[in-house]
Amino acid sequence: MKMLARLAVIPVLALVAWPALAQDAPKSPTPRDSALPGRQVDVARGLEHPWGLAFLPDGRMLVTERPGRLRLVSKSGELSRPLANVPRVQAGGQGGLLDVAVSPSFTQDRVIFLTFSEPGEGGSSTAVARARLGDDGLDDVQVIWRQLPKVESRMHWGSRIVFRPDGTIFVTLGDRYAYRDRAQQLDNTIGKIVRIAADGSVPRDNPFVGREGALPEIWSYGHRNIQAAALDGKGQLWTVEHGARGGDELNHPQAGRNYGWPVITYGTDYSGAKIGVGTARAGMEQPVYYWDPVIAPSGAVFYSGDAFPDWKGNLLVGSLKPGGLVRLRLENGRVANEERYVIDPGERVRDVLQGPDGLVYLITDHPRGRIIRLEPAGR
Repeated sequence: MKMLARLAVIPVLALVAWPALAQDAPKSPTPRDSALPGRQVDVARGLEHPWGLAFLPDGRMLVTERPGRLRLVSKSGELSRPLANVPRVQAGGQGGLLDVAVSPSFTQDRVIFLTFSEPGEGGSSTAVARARLGDDGLDDVQVIWRQLPKVESRMHWGSRIVFRPDGTIFVTLGDRYAYRDRAQQLDNTIGKIVRIAADGSVPRDNPFVGREGALPEIWSYGHRNIQAAALDGKGQLWTVEHGARGGDELNHPQAGRNYGWPVITYGTDYSGAKIGVGTARAGMEQPVYYWDPVIAPSGAVFYSGDAFPDWKGNLLVGSLKPGGLVRLRLENGRVANEERYVIDPGERVRDVLQGPDGLVYLITDHPRGRIIRLEPAGR
């Protein structure tokens, strides 16, 4: 365990004014990295590129490893053997076994959900499976939804699973990198957020139900690659998605809206070339906030615990580059402050979760990745 110093607050609104023109979204001031106001404790080690983390009602955790393994983690941090009957994944590039989520009614049904890169005719795509958790593996595994079409790519799968209060599920997706133009088309689910029921069916009040030429599961479109998503205290969805070279975005996705990628963006291509028409176009939504240089966001949670009272109601976001944890304080739908914390020793943070104990849990993206618990000083 390591004692860590307190971070000074960077007042974003003092540095970034709310835009007078719609095309000028607020930009992060890139506050200096600082240490955490507490300490970090290793819960478990030796995970190969862990990707998703979820708590069970009894306090144990489920953790995915990108090569295709799902493990149980005891309260003391002991890792189980890989659970049996996990769906076959296409591991490679950014693909593999991705997110994991526990059914809101797990105590009755023992159901969990997984996202993963599924191989198949035409290539591969993100898929969602549900299963019952048994003692040593998964039972009754069913793939309930698949991104369409399958394409030849190892990049930009999304994907996070977020339960709404009504029991439906948001699944965030990616543009599969070389197929980004399809994010603007409604006849596919590349570069989209979809909303499905827990059995994979389509809710009747989805925005594109009944629209000719549009897939009914689509909630919003024009997204690049969303690996961070969470509900706020009012049950509203917020996402943080990867930009290209610059242009990571905080969004508050609304039903039926177009978030612009790849027509508008605050980033450029990795070659330095311009992407799309610029930063604004009529009918396309502006981000709430953007980053340039990027934070490479992955994993997010709105903190509601008491262990870190200054963090209450704030959005915590994992950063893969430069690494660490980003904290956003929101006021009236805008970013009021941004703080950044180093996770020693400069770790890439893949997922962020609040535990039932009110503490914050992180997983690190590394060949020997860790589960880390953040505790306030003096605990």
